[in-house]
Amino acid sequence: MSATDRQKIVDSVPQTGFFGHPKGLFTLFFTEFWERFSYYGMRAILVYYMYYEVSKGGLGFPEDMALSIMSIYGSLVYMSGIIGGWLADRIFGTSKAVFYGGVLIMFGHILLAIPGNATLFFSSMIMIVLGTGLLKPNVSSIVGEIYSEQDNRRDAAFSIFYMGINLGGFISPLIVGAVGMNNFHLGFSIAAIGMFIGLIVYVVTRTKNLGLAGTIVHNPIPAEQKKKLFTWIGIGLVILALLVTVGILTGALTFKTFIKIVGVLGLLIPTMYFIVMYRSPKTTAVERSRIVAYIPLFIASIMFWAIQEQTSTVLASFADKRTQLDFAGIHISPAWFQSLNPLFIIALAPAFAWIWLKLGNRQPTIPQKFSLGLLFAGLSFLVILIPAYFGGANSLVNPLWLVLSYFIVVIGELCLSPVGLSATTKLAPAAFTAQMMSMWFLSNAAAQAINAQIVKFYTPDTEMLYFGVIGGVAIVLALILFLFSPKIQNFMKGIR
Repeated sequence: MSATDRQKIVDSVPQTGFFGHPKGLFTLFFTEFWERFSYYGMRAILVYYMYYEVSKGGLGFPEDMALSIMSIYGSLVYMSGIIGGWLADRIFGTSKAVFYGGVLIMFGHILLAIPGNATLFFSSMIMIVLGTGLLKPNVSSIVGEIYSEQDNRRDAAFSIFYMGINLGGFISPLIVGAVGMNNFHLGFSIAAIGMFIGLIVYVVTRTKNLGLAGTIVHNPIPAEQKKKLFTWIGIGLVILALLVTVGILTGALTFKTFIKIVGVLGLLIPTMYFIVMYRSPKTTAVERSRIVAYIPLFIASIMFWAIQEQTSTVLASFADKRTQLDFAGIHISPAWFQSLNPLFIIALAPAFAWIWLKLGNRQPTIPQKFSLGLLFAGLSFLVILIPAYFGGANSLVNPLWLVLSYFIVVIGELCLSPVGLSATTKLAPAAFTAQMMSMWFLSNAAAQAINAQIVKFYTPDTEMLYFGVIGGVAIVLALILFLFSPKIQNFMKGIR
């Protein structure tokens, strides 16, 4: 997208009206709030729905299989962002991508709300994966579009936007968790309603508040090439369907094989995308330098999310089976722990936004913020070692240890995640705006693809080794990134 187009979009958006920010931030804030309400509400009970016995309303999957499925699902959710980013950049723009994605997510949750079998379950997962791939990266890209590159409100805007994400994430596990742990399908129904409300907010307010943001196709496919491209895509999908069918019928495609395939794709796809963007004739010399700077940030992000995303797998199991749930006179639903992360972000995000604004040019650089995020992520896992060391593998852990672990990783998340969103919009080549945002979410996909391989090693007997090794590796990587921060900053060519 040219500088002229960028300014044209900014000029079309009312630049005040939402706490000193453009009115469009209101639309994007509440659209993402309701999408995250539906997603995190569903996710809070999903792993329990998989491994709880059929007599308790679950699917009766083995627990290690449920943990791996949860990681694979999370990986595919973010991996599909590449498809959503490509469709937005080249075919119908980010605004339509957000709408289509919301519709798919809503119907995916409706399928979950229908009592059924594993086939219905996996069908719903496919719809949610594709829908989130369309909505998630593109709604964040639109946030970047409503600000000029020199606008100092940009980082603060992403912190506010991130707070909206987590406000939805805080409320939904409390509601869906309370209802869904007694009736899973009723809980999933609440998630579907949440996405429906988000769609209403988006459709009603986008024209007035967003102007041209999201409507411009940045790198459109020439009309004469569309038919040929769609033909090849159709042929590819048919071949893929045939290969999957043959693999299942012959036994060559098993669940373990699928996990390995997703693990390889989680690392191979972003590698290929970095190469394509770097070598593209549409990428300038300055943009190539910024892509090089983005690579170590991407690697750090993978390590961070590999820890943070285990809140819905290993730490969810820890909450269910290793935590004292009758505490201070109340019975705690294990799903409620999923609200801790967004709760702490809601409390701390305004403080972090204020700190970055107050420090101005004296604030840590982007690579330094990433190293801090990774450091706190590692410490959050090391904290779990303490009750495991003193109490052993068979005792129930005071829930405050889990609360402390969540609190520490949130500090890291606020150093890394909103900063990463903002940095992605700044470092993105003009021809790959939405796809670069998809790359950011691919770091989460890669992290969860790796998690699918390693969560099976977690047991109460291996707790100390499991948390200690992963936490220690994160801290070492944080120190390395901090040492190389000045060099990385030089490759950013003026971006801070």
